[in-house]
Amino acid sequence: MVSAEQKLKTLGITLPSMPMPLGAYEMAVQADNLLFLTGMLSIKRREPKFIGKLGKELNAEAGREAARMAALNALAVVRKHLGSLDKVKCIVRTSFFLAVSNDFIDHPIVADGASELFRDVFGADRLSVRSVVGVVSLPLNTPVEIEVTFEVILESAPYS
Repeated sequence: MVSAEQKLKTLGITLPSMPMPLGAYEMAVQADNLLFLTGMLSIKRREPKFIGKLGKELNAEAGREAARMAALNALAVVRKHLGSLDKVKCIVRTSFFLAVSNDFIDHPIVADGASELFRDVFGADRLSVRSVVGVVSLPLNTPVEIEVTFEVILESAPYS
């Protein structure tokens, strides 16, 4: 089985620097073997790379790219928190929030930008359940925000 870190190299993917919080919150919180990430945006150094609503200023393909970028930011946070993506056992849940016009209907196509990246890195057997919701607006006028929950491999505690 190829590790997630090896898979990134094989795919030629370099993770971005971990994004910085835009407010008073943590980027990741671990509770036992679950790692909860804050909402991830398609930003680099607090600057949005995609701006506008899907179905208005942006089409579904741009939304896919924004979702993929948000997923890359999520992976950067996981690596920073755990030290390695190889400590991810599986993705439990992914929630997508999409800023959309009233007539936009391609929500699954946009979400697949992130889901396909996760599948390519971790394997199809470690994909999550997901929900995709259209909303009026998102932080910094970005089109996509994703929240991800991971099950992680806990280090064995040494015997006392």
